[in-house]
Amino acid sequence: MVVNINKKMLEYSSNIYNIIRRNIKKYRKEKNITSAELASRVNLSHAFIRQIESEKVAYNFSVETLYKISVALDVKLDDLIKN
Repeated sequence: MVVNINKKMLEYSSNIYNIIRRNIKKYRKEKNITSAELASRVNLSHAFIRQIESEKVAYNFSVETLYKISVALDVKLDDLIKN
């Protein structure tokens, strides 16, 4: 039972990061903001923003980073986690 719960939590964790990644990219493009410009707005490197948006890179990011991105994109945090 513990193994099944841990597996489900891992799948959920991976899935939520992918949802957030897609939403960040979607809202950034809707607002005609380049990833380099977003990086500048949130005071992070361009490479880091590209990693956040890439589903190929298993890179987690903090709640603080997520908040900064939501402010820079002028979207609610809720919007970034909606599927």
